[in-house]
Amino acid sequence: MHSDHASCIHFTGPAQLTRALNSLAGILEGISIDGEINADERHFLAGWIKDHLHQRQQHPFNELMPVLGQALDEGRVDEESAEDLRWLIDRMRSTERVDATTADLQRLHAVLGGIVADGRISESELRGLSDWMDEHVHLQGCWPYDEIGHLVAKVLADGLVDAQEQDLLRQFFSEFITLADDRTLTQPPLQVAGSLVGLCAVAPDIQFEQKGFCFTGASSRGTRSDIQALVTARGGRVHATPSKKVDYLIIGAEGNPCWSYACYGRKVERAVELRKEGLRIMIIHERDFHDALVD
Repeated sequence: MHSDHASCIHFTGPAQLTRALNSLAGILEGISIDGEINADERHFLAGWIKDHLHQRQQHPFNELMPVLGQALDEGRVDEESAEDLRWLIDRMRSTERVDATTADLQRLHAVLGGIVADGRISESELRGLSDWMDEHVHLQGCWPYDEIGHLVAKVLADGLVDAQEQDLLRQFFSEFITLADDRTLTQPPLQVAGSLVGLCAVAPDIQFEQKGFCFTGASSRGTRSDIQALVTARGGRVHATPSKKVDYLIIGAEGNPCWSYACYGRKVERAVELRKEGLRIMIIHERDFHDALVD
C-alpha cells in the first residue's frame, strides 16, 4: 500500500467491499452481454477472484467465493450460471452504503472491462452495451457515461465495427480492465468525430508561476508533500480541492484504493463538473506533469 493511503484505508473497508461487489456484477454483465462467455472471459473473471482472495473470509465473500470457484472449476460459466450469480450478488449488495449512481457507475466501469476482457469487441456486445446504457439514463452527465454513449453511437452508425474502430474501442475500454490495483487512467483522450473522448489533457502546456495546482491519487515518484514542494519551489500554489483557483488537477498514476471508482475519485469528478460549468481547469496525468518539471 502506498504511504499516502495508510491514514484513510481503515475507514473505507465497507466501501471497498461494496465496490468489489459492484465490479463483480459489472464483469458478469460485460462478459455475457453478447449472450456468450468464452475462455478468455472466464479467465478474466478468475482474475477478479484471485485479486479478492484476501477478502474471502469477509461476508458476503465467504458465501460468494465458493460459488464462483465451483462454477469456474466446472467450466460452466455460461449465460444461465452468470444470471444466477448476478441474482446472488444483487441479494448481497448493500444499498445503504452507496447510492444508486455510484453503484451503477462502478458497474459500468466493470461492464466495459468485461466486454474487452477477450480483446475483441463485437457489434452484438456494443448493442448490448447500448441497451444497458438506455436502462441507466440517470447516469447522464457523469463521466464516462456520455463519452461512451457518443463513442458507441458513432461506431454503430454504419452497422459495422471495422479494424480502426476496434482499436479505438479497445484503447478506451481497456482503461477499465484493471480493477484490482486502482491505478488511474493512463491513455490520452480519443478523437471521435471531431470531439475529444477522454479525461486527461493531451500534450498539455503546464506553467508553474502563480498557477494553482491540486493533486489526487498517489505517485510512485514520491509522497504528496514531496511533489507539492516541487510546485511551490517553482512559484506555483497548492490547493486541497478543485475550485476556480485551480488551473491543474494532477492525477497520480498509482491511484487510490479509497476512490469510489477504480480509476478516479471525488476530486476528478469535481473537476469534470467545473469544466462543464465553463471553468478552465485542466486534468493532467502525472506523466505529463513530471515531463513539465524536467522541461
